[in-house]
Amino acid sequence: MEGLQRKLGLWTCVSIVIGAVIGSSIFMKPATMAAQLGSPLLLLSVWIIAGIVSLFGAMINAEVGSVIPETGGQYMYFRFMYGNFFAYLYGWAGFIVINTGAIAGIAFVFAQYAEYFVLMPRFSKEMEQSIFLSIPLIGKFYILENLGVKMLAIFLIALITLVNVKSVKTAGGVQVFFSVLKVAALLVLVGVIFFSAKGELQNLTKVSLQFDASFAGLLTGFIAATTGALAAYDGWNNLGFLSGEIREPQKNIPRGLIIGLGCCIILYVLTTEAYLYMLPVDTMKQSSLVASDALYGVMGVAGGGFVALLVMLSTSGAVNGNILPCARVTFAMSGHNSFFAVAGKVHPSHHTPSNALLIQAAWASILVLLGSFDMLMDMFVFITWIFYGFAAYGIFIFRKKMPDVNRPYKMKGYPYLPIIFIGFTMLYVTVTLYNDINNYMMGKTEIINSVFGLLLTATGIPHYFYFKNRSPSQR
Repeated sequence: MEGLQRKLGLWTCVSIVIGAVIGSSIFMKPATMAAQLGSPLLLLSVWIIAGIVSLFGAMINAEVGSVIPETGGQYMYFRFMYGNFFAYLYGWAGFIVINTGAIAGIAFVFAQYAEYFVLMPRFSKEMEQSIFLSIPLIGKFYILENLGVKMLAIFLIALITLVNVKSVKTAGGVQVFFSVLKVAALLVLVGVIFFSAKGELQNLTKVSLQFDASFAGLLTGFIAATTGALAAYDGWNNLGFLSGEIREPQKNIPRGLIIGLGCCIILYVLTTEAYLYMLPVDTMKQSSLVASDALYGVMGVAGGGFVALLVMLSTSGAVNGNILPCARVTFAMSGHNSFFAVAGKVHPSHHTPSNALLIQAAWASILVLLGSFDMLMDMFVFITWIFYGFAAYGIFIFRKKMPDVNRPYKMKGYPYLPIIFIGFTMLYVTVTLYNDINNYMMGKTEIINSVFGLLLTATGIPHYFYFKNRSPSQR
């Protein structure tokens, strides 16, 4: 870890959390969630509950991170909690699925919305379907599908990666810039809609004509909608990856997590309420671009261009918010001889983990070619929450191993909040896996996203023994 410099302050930490969390989901997921729930009040409750649960997870990471302020974040925490193998498996999952999948998925949405201004080249449907990669029991991946969009997404990943290679201070400044702009833009969107007085307040409480009030219907819809909300909140753990480059990490990590995630909860609730104010839930659930449709009622055609620009702005910041911290996991793994040695090199003049950043960009680009936004996001969120559950259980191990250590930040509500978090995680993972397999068997989907994520994570097992058994000369 030597060679990295501590340059990031509190407000950069807050901006990293906001930048990593607020990406594309708030512009796309609310319509799907409305269809799954059929109730504006339930939709509001999902955003609040998912935000609070995510905040519980952030509080757990904040306590551990305040005591172990090392670059690599959760990877380093898992080394202490569960040992080298489990930490390695998390680090591998971060590289192969979680971090790169998030980067690829968000860049994909940036490129999709860029089509509002520039028509992307693409092949005919027949040509797109003619070349694919088929994996037994997983599904088919169409490489040529939306190729123009994919190329632009890859270009964005490469460009932002190069900014991060050049300077962590520059990348941090870019993150502050994007975070301030995207927060301001969301507030403008909310303000324009509400102050237009063109919506209906009754839309905020009026349920769908097809609302299913049975217990089974409510539970199924709530869990399904929660997946979208968790995807929207994900990214709060990225700050810990940069611990070795943060000034006063014992103070700034917990403050950055809590302030940043708290801002995201408020913004998501306000934005969703603005959508509902303009669109009754039955209209909202049929919208493919809910933000554009909501603003169309206020600004007309110009609203679509404004939203497209807003999404591109937001996703650019989110890509940087993921690229900046996530390569630090691979960098940390290399420093412990658990990854290729080349990934652990610090750039001699820029003092950044340049090789880890470039390797991360290369694999994220491959995932762009393989997937779509929904596939990438569903896959990485599922795997992420498996490890979040283990992180929550790990705080019990952490306190048992280090009962007397000074904790600059100590989680409130222990042990009840970690128990609630673990229970929520188990329910989410179980129901998601069941639904994915069931939908695939019924022909509703061509890819089992959760199983594909598990398969990619499992490929890390033989790699672990390869790295473990290397001789010193091979490292």
